[in-house]
Amino acid sequence: MSSGDGALLARKTWRTLEPLHGMIYFVPEAAEEYAALGVMGRDGYFASRAAPMGPVSAEVAIATFFNFNPELIHHALPHVWQQAPPEDLVAGRLRVVDRAYRRLLGEEVVASPEMRRAAELARRAAEVARARPDGRALCAGHARLPWPEEPHLVLWHAQSILREYRGDGHVALLVTHGLAGIDALITHASEGAVAAQLLQSTRGWSDPSWHEAVESMRARGWLERGDPLTFSEWGAAQRGEIEEQTDVLAADPYLFLGEDDCAELRRLARPWSRTLSEGTVFRLPEGIGG
Repeated sequence: MSSGDGALLARKTWRTLEPLHGMIYFVPEAAEEYAALGVMGRDGYFASRAAPMGPVSAEVAIATFFNFNPELIHHALPHVWQQAPPEDLVAGRLRVVDRAYRRLLGEEVVASPEMRRAAELARRAAEVARARPDGRALCAGHARLPWPEEPHLVLWHAQSILREYRGDGHVALLVTHGLAGIDALITHASEGAVAAQLLQSTRGWSDPSWHEAVESMRARGWLERGDPLTFSEWGAAQRGEIEEQTDVLAADPYLFLGEDDCAELRRLARPWSRTLSEGTVFRLPEGIGG
């Protein structure tokens, strides 16, 4: 299989399974579990996602999360570790997954042979990412955690490892293309799929900071003048290269699993992902983004 075929396999499989992980940033069970630990509001997102890396500083989370206003993360870290140690937040995350999957997918699905098979396939792919954490700090944090026992939690944990493996590679490419976190959000908005205002507000950037970054992107040739945000020809090519290479860097776990098993994993997970994506599940809480 060529690198292009592997990249496509990685993108298709990640896109199908991403809601299985991403739901944790939007379901009400998350806020409930973190509040029970004394961690409120936005702090729950930052602390729970950073927790697999241990009691890290705000600077480590800023570097790995990449596109959030640093002030939001400084509000949460490192003081939150005094209230709720990382191991408590890691355990709380698994309780969120367990409760949300049982509520949204149902007990029958959670206990099904299909769930066991999907967990087996996803874990095989994730083991490849676990063995190759070089340069991937968030992935490495998740990879160090022990595997849960129940299949639906295994599936979620596997997708979390694969998601952060992909994301760490994406951040590396953004940096090598000269983009800061806010710049990356602006390129995302310029594609037109997500409104600029939503990306700006959920990542906590002020209007002056956003406008300054937009003007900088224009001066560097990424964007055309005027509204709405529009790529220049060169900027569009740069963004396309970043996306293509992100898929290439993410491909090895899926190449190891193979095209047939990836297809089976997508077939098994597709109805669950659809269920998790429907309705109100993915409404963005204030200030939160996955």
